[in-house]
Amino acid sequence: MKWLPEWLRHYQRAWFAGDLTAGIIVTVMLIPQSLAYALLAGLPPEVGLYASILPIIAYALLGSSMTLAVGPVAVASLMTASALQPLAAAGSAEYVALAMQLSLLSGVMLLAFGALRLGFLAYFLSHPVISGFITGSAVLIAVGQIKHILGVKVAGSDVLDVLHGLATALPQTRPVTLVIGVASLLFLWAARRWMARALQHIGLGAKTADLLAKLAPMLAVIASTAVVGLLRLDQSAGVSVVGAVPQGLPQLSLPVPSMGTLGQLWLPALLISLVGFVESVSVAQSLALKRQQRIQPNRELLGLGAANMASAFSGGYPVTGGFARSVVNFAAGAQTPLAGVISAVLMAVVIAALTGWFFYLPHAVLAATIIIAVTSLIDLDTLRHAWHYDRADALALLATAAGVVVFGVEAGILLGVTLSLGTIVWRNTHPHIAVVGRLPGTQHFRNVERFQVETVPGLLAVRVDESLFFANATVVEDRIEALLARDATVRRVVLICSAINQIDATALGVLTQMERNLAARGIEFTLAEVKGPVMDRLRGTELGQRLHGKVFLSTHDAFMQPVPAPPRP
Repeated sequence: MKWLPEWLRHYQRAWFAGDLTAGIIVTVMLIPQSLAYALLAGLPPEVGLYASILPIIAYALLGSSMTLAVGPVAVASLMTASALQPLAAAGSAEYVALAMQLSLLSGVMLLAFGALRLGFLAYFLSHPVISGFITGSAVLIAVGQIKHILGVKVAGSDVLDVLHGLATALPQTRPVTLVIGVASLLFLWAARRWMARALQHIGLGAKTADLLAKLAPMLAVIASTAVVGLLRLDQSAGVSVVGAVPQGLPQLSLPVPSMGTLGQLWLPALLISLVGFVESVSVAQSLALKRQQRIQPNRELLGLGAANMASAFSGGYPVTGGFARSVVNFAAGAQTPLAGVISAVLMAVVIAALTGWFFYLPHAVLAATIIIAVTSLIDLDTLRHAWHYDRADALALLATAAGVVVFGVEAGILLGVTLSLGTIVWRNTHPHIAVVGRLPGTQHFRNVERFQVETVPGLLAVRVDESLFFANATVVEDRIEALLARDATVRRVVLICSAINQIDATALGVLTQMERNLAARGIEFTLAEVKGPVMDRLRGTELGQRLHGKVFLSTHDAFMQPVPAPPRP
């Protein structure tokens, strides 16, 4: 029984009611989302349904979150379309095969990362970059769905091409399709803002009302499908509909990519893996904290890897944890991943017997569902907070969002990551360097530019708030030389190492040469507050030997030592 997941080995009967309720509610929510996100990815609608069965079960066996709802999501769908549209015609058999291969590669990468215990990758992408990427993706997705609201065909993969195409195709707008699309948008928007409140006014509890409000997309699907089907608007008014959706469970297969395809898909698969993993862990952790549970990032890698491989084997495309469905799953009372398993079983029933009901489902309604869903992903709060706290992070967010919108998904996220890493490098190569003095009557030392402090004539105490390495060692040396040029009376330099965790070989060479140069000028170079691991490495070096007896336990000790007299002329 040890091969069973821990939640299943210790399952309690009292949990079943919550898992069953959550499984049913999430299924009702998942049906329109699966169809809509398959449309967004450029895939036939049944592919979205296929990606909502075995992946959920695979994650339940290996994942660590009790409430994360895995399946098709907007951002992964957009990334799939961005990766595959240059390679094959959307919706074609080749396109579907490539989507399966993309999911397989993503799954293999995630499993490999999990086996290597690379869960720390969850923190590789900064929050502003992820926020900017998702915000830019949301704008890109929303603009791309306008053509379905208008009922026109528009080519182009970037925003400028799509907007130009929309302007050109505007005279061909189908009025009935436009009415259906706009009505769906208004209904879903109003449902998000007011439906829960209205349901509470008629006597429903707040939790029940909120859950029912989140199921508004299914109501829009049912109503619009019934209207289009009864009035045959697909024939009389040219309303674009989903059409025949193959009935029956997906066939299992192994979509092994060729070497050429592997070369084209490995980068998109890597980006989908990283973004999906970071997004999933963020959602899972936020929900786990509400119940004092813990998420294991390495287990999440294994769970998401297994989910994507299961999706590939069953005719699906890349999946990850969805924010909206996970929140609904949590709020509906899910206690364990059994809620997801129940949802997968119900989806299998839908695919096996009920796909005929989707024939008259208008594409405009699915587009409206996508637009309303992604507008909530536009994160202006993070931008506002970052702008006030750290302009570099805010600029990385804006650059990532703009890069996604203008240059595409892959270029946008690579731009954001490059800017974030560039910011880190710039900050590390320009460390904060403070001249410090003693607070009167204490043994505490602070920046002379910020506090009224006491200094010792002839002594220069410098604190470097960064580890020393090849890129910043000369910056520190230049700063000390500039300070010495201002005060010719300095006879001792104290380098305070309280914030220095490491000194690399290049920095060691710079410090050694600086100590020699200062000694030749009659200036003593000393260290203070050196951390144990740093001192252990210095002892066996030339610098460590030259500084024997000149390394002080504290800055106070360095201040108490008499300053060497100036050399005689």
